[in-house]
Amino acid sequence: MAVKKDNIISYRLTLVVVCVFAFSLAIAVKLFNIQWVGGDYYRNLAKQRTVKNFDIPANKGNIYSSDGSLLATSIPEYTIRFDAVAPSDENFEKNYVALSDSLARLLGKPSGEFQRELRKAKNTKNRYFLVARKLSFTEYMRIKKFPLFKLGANKGGIITEQQTVRKHPVGLIANRTIGYERDGNQGKGLEYAFRKYLNGTNGHHWMQKIAKNQWKPISDVNELDPVDGYDIISTIDVFIQDIAHHALLKQLELYEADHGCVVVMETKTGEVKAISNLGRAEDGSYFETQNYAVAESHEPGSTFKLLDLIALLDDKKVDTSKVYNTNGGIITIRNRKVKDSHDGGYGSISLARGFEVSSNTVLVQAVQENYKNNPKQFTDRLSSYGLNGKIGIQLLGEGKSYIPQPGTDNWNALSLPWMAYGYGVSMTPLQTLTIYNGIANNGKMIKPIFVKEIKEWNKTIKKYEAEVINEKMCSDEALAKVKAVLANVVKKGTGSKLYSKDFSMAGKTGTAQVNYSKGKEHMYYASSFVGYFPADNPKYSCIIVVHKPNTSLNNYYGADVAGPVFKRIAQKIFTDVPNTNKFKSIKLKNAKQDVLYAEYEKKSQGNTNKIPNVKGMAGMDAVSLLENLGLKVKFIGVGKVKKQSINPGEIFKKNQTITIELS
Repeated sequence: MAVKKDNIISYRLTLVVVCVFAFSLAIAVKLFNIQWVGGDYYRNLAKQRTVKNFDIPANKGNIYSSDGSLLATSIPEYTIRFDAVAPSDENFEKNYVALSDSLARLLGKPSGEFQRELRKAKNTKNRYFLVARKLSFTEYMRIKKFPLFKLGANKGGIITEQQTVRKHPVGLIANRTIGYERDGNQGKGLEYAFRKYLNGTNGHHWMQKIAKNQWKPISDVNELDPVDGYDIISTIDVFIQDIAHHALLKQLELYEADHGCVVVMETKTGEVKAISNLGRAEDGSYFETQNYAVAESHEPGSTFKLLDLIALLDDKKVDTSKVYNTNGGIITIRNRKVKDSHDGGYGSISLARGFEVSSNTVLVQAVQENYKNNPKQFTDRLSSYGLNGKIGIQLLGEGKSYIPQPGTDNWNALSLPWMAYGYGVSMTPLQTLTIYNGIANNGKMIKPIFVKEIKEWNKTIKKYEAEVINEKMCSDEALAKVKAVLANVVKKGTGSKLYSKDFSMAGKTGTAQVNYSKGKEHMYYASSFVGYFPADNPKYSCIIVVHKPNTSLNNYYGADVAGPVFKRIAQKIFTDVPNTNKFKSIKLKNAKQDVLYAEYEKKSQGNTNKIPNVKGMAGMDAVSLLENLGLKVKFIGVGKVKKQSINPGEIFKKNQTITIELS
């Protein structure tokens, strides 16, 4: 029995040895596999979890107005943290009190509080202690020179995190047109439409994980420096923008309207000098919401009658002297009534007078009689103006115009007469303005533009010129008659309340019913006025559309609701703009820079390799002057120059870099 027991023990011992050997062999195989077969994979995995390559966002380019004012810019903000493990005990003890004093002066917190926090961070070996957030560039430059921090990241423990914040120095004016860009390929306005120019190229640097979701740079040297985006020079004039914005706002508040828009365009160039889109909030205030002028396509109403008149005259169907009977203000077509807004009609009046008083019965009769046998002649003319889709502007989100076409399912016997007074068709305010601007521009119809130049400092990357949609909208004979009638609308027609013997204007009123097809409870009025000024030598064209004015307050007609906005803008531009010293055109600004440069040459007595004193100058002026001298200029902030990195009077070399700080 003892032998048998010994055999069992021997067997079990052998089994244990075999198991231990097999387990050891498995461990050895696994270690070999980790080290040699999968070594690269596991080393990379470990590195990915502790060391990561972070993007350094490039600064977006600035967006400027046509007069050189900043509309949008990127401002750097800095977060400062402290790696309490990095400094030696000796360096920490020697400097932390002085560091606390400096931080207290900068950040407004007691020095003793900083001392306690820094000491606690040192004792707990905190490698990511938060010192300050949202510091400006100037504050960042100061904090880098503080005791201990001036030793750098490795010896002083300073950790710097930078992010850029988009700012609009002129406030919310034109905010919707300036726009924004968000993650996920979303955005609006110039920021989004021109993102490929504005955004630049990101850089990157390596950071090491030191705690939960906390990372610090491995070194102060970037692996790849970011490349900043280009600047955008828009067509917006901030002074005209300010006039248009407040003129619209005043009228929206007066009539408690739902929303409205205004666009001011330079006649010859197609440059949009002002655009404002205001919607009503629940508390009754107004703010920039949707870009109604660009995106909102709806039935225009009587402003569409201009196209009737152009077609009738240019096709030589009738003359403006042709007389029509308004039939007591009501005519019937296919058992449907067309009514004039004036009860009882206007008796028998000429086509010109019918346009001036915006008679629906006159214009419908004229179009129906002359195009009912060939409606395609009429719709083809409209298509030649780009009015059956989009005209293709620089901004994204343009609404589509719509013109029913003969021979399609959407065409019926009422399409032509209804079209004659602006129903059954659809246009955006900007598209309507483009038509009127073409008349003001002697028949040359051009596409509106919002951006005229892409720049890298003083170097032009790309220029945009107005694109011609229709070289000649109509004959000179028809054009002269149309212009005369548009001027008479203001002199003695529906826009007579706008008339001023001191300042000429021309245009057309419009009052359209919106959503009438959805039932009376959903129907509301859209009041509009579109035209140009001065009437005899047009400089600007302008459209105003006000949606859903409170009809209980007064009335809803375009002449009363939208017309006063047009008059206020026109008169203020020509009385205030030439006399203001606050805002200048590009030519005036360039002239000013030439004077500055000439004065500099005089003071330096020909020795133009001395640094000028640019403190107090506008940023754009200072940049231009310094670059004309052959310097490379970097600037921080917006506004006027408050600091320059090279002192006035010092000798400089060509291509030397100077940094200016703006207030």
